[in-house]
Amino acid sequence: MNATPMPKFFAANWKENPKSEAKALTLFKATASVKRNSHVGVAVCPPFIYLEEISHAYKRLGIKKGLALGAQDVFSEEKGPFTGGVGPKMLKSLGAKYVIVGHSERRKWMHETDAMINKKIRLALADGLTVILCVGEPLSIRKKGIGAAKKFIGIQLAKDLKTIKPGKNNLVVAYEPIWAIGTGHYDKPEDARAMATFIKKLLNQKHHQKARFLYGGSVNSKNIADYVQYEEIDGALVGGASLKADECKKIITILSKI
Repeated sequence: MNATPMPKFFAANWKENPKSEAKALTLFKATASVKRNSHVGVAVCPPFIYLEEISHAYKRLGIKKGLALGAQDVFSEEKGPFTGGVGPKMLKSLGAKYVIVGHSERRKWMHETDAMINKKIRLALADGLTVILCVGEPLSIRKKGIGAAKKFIGIQLAKDLKTIKPGKNNLVVAYEPIWAIGTGHYDKPEDARAMATFIKKLLNQKHHQKARFLYGGSVNSKNIADYVQYEEIDGALVGGASLKADECKKIITILSKI
């Protein structure tokens, strides 16, 4: 009797791409139409400006099991005088199920602190969104070894998840070493596996959270199998490669074979 495959998950982070709504719709439809096994989940996270139209396309295509929409960020207040702010209830009204919080690019360029990220997580979880929390160490830390990286991540998680009550499988942790994002350099699969084991154990013991683990950082169709072969790694958060329809097809196909 064959064992049931462990669920694998592909989250596409389009960042500030593509340049037009038409291209966004074309990319979404191409990603959504890829044949996959029922145990493979896919979340597409476009820029805010495209979410509404993609949500309409999602409904026209018919809701497919395991296919979901996500946002790249959320504001830490539900409503009010916050120019540019987009709250979790707004995201849910557009059909978003997931939201990325704490991406290193926002930590760096938007100067988001752990306290700000913690507030976003608490509000998003309370409103029923599944949070994809991004954590990762800079190169200066990683050069000191995997032990130093684990210590850094442990502190980051403690701050980001402070006072957050145990969830109902609505937390995903995406480990993205900062030095691997968009650089073409990626973590050794065995090191990513060790980090996955560390993070899951830490969340279970100190935060009483059961979270899925995604690896991110220059992931593509050529290396994703090296990561998801391990049961500790539940999938990947993919940036640049998710903007190419052929790459998305290859990645989802690979995940379907795991």
